[in-house]
Amino acid sequence: MDRVLQSLPKQVNANVLVGFDTSDDAGVYRLTDECALVQTVDFFTPIVDDPYTYGAIAAANALSDVYAMGGRPVTALSIVAYPGNGDLDVLGEILRGGMAKMGEAGCPVVGGHSVNDPEVKFGYAVTGVVHPAKVWTNAGARAGDVLFLTKPIGTGVIATAAKRGIARAEWMEEATAGMLRLNREAAEALLGRRVHGCTDITGFGLIGHGREMALGAGVTLEIEAARVPVLSGAIESVRLGAVPGGLKNNRDFAGCDVEMASGVDEDVAVLLYDPQTSGGLLVSMAEEDAADGVAGAVVIGRVTERQEKAIRIV
Repeated sequence: MDRVLQSLPKQVNANVLVGFDTSDDAGVYRLTDECALVQTVDFFTPIVDDPYTYGAIAAANALSDVYAMGGRPVTALSIVAYPGNGDLDVLGEILRGGMAKMGEAGCPVVGGHSVNDPEVKFGYAVTGVVHPAKVWTNAGARAGDVLFLTKPIGTGVIATAAKRGIARAEWMEEATAGMLRLNREAAEALLGRRVHGCTDITGFGLIGHGREMALGAGVTLEIEAARVPVLSGAIESVRLGAVPGGLKNNRDFAGCDVEMASGVDEDVAVLLYDPQTSGGLLVSMAEEDAADGVAGAVVIGRVTERQEKAIRIV
């Protein structure tokens, strides 16, 4: 997809403040000098067995892109792929879970679209609003910034372990709780601070999304592996071989732009590529604004001038 997007003709519109050029989390379109739209879409196949929880996670995941841009979600459209002969009670629970999470975010579901598909998929197209001068992008990181991460990583390997029947119940419970937690609180805690760059960690993993941030800003992200928070059972899942295909794809795609220190534990190194669902925000912020910390966030590194590689793991 990255190669296909690069081959498309460049769009020229003065009101498009953020397009797909830097692989950002959402598009931003200026309506007035005081208001811009934030638009995103995200959907995926079930990651948990309970349909209500699946719907709620899908909603939290879609909302996250708006929070990552510094925006406030205002409306959502549901996207449903479901078998025509499927259990409608299950579908109803998926929709209820999604609406409940959207309600928690203060974002009404105003419609949607469904297709007959043997493979279940669910998610949302979300519209938010933001002041045009206060948009956070994944291309604004500056040398000298501090890097924060607001959620631990590991949902991909734990979900894979659960599908194989080798995960402990408490691992999946912790992972599910994290996926259900909105990034709203973290985003609100950052308002008023000098956030230079922000992205949410989802399918491309910490390294994949960090690489996009580094390339967009022309800098290098230096990440301290030992500081990266991980979910209980994540390392064990890697050691059990519960490595999803998406993780391998992420490593194949982004690994060439990563300098990995020799002392980094191999299992941790693998986990840094783990695809996340409804992951946390990766934030690049001025060091003086980060001095008093951000609730629920962990400092995992810093931003440096561009070096040979976009990502340095130390």
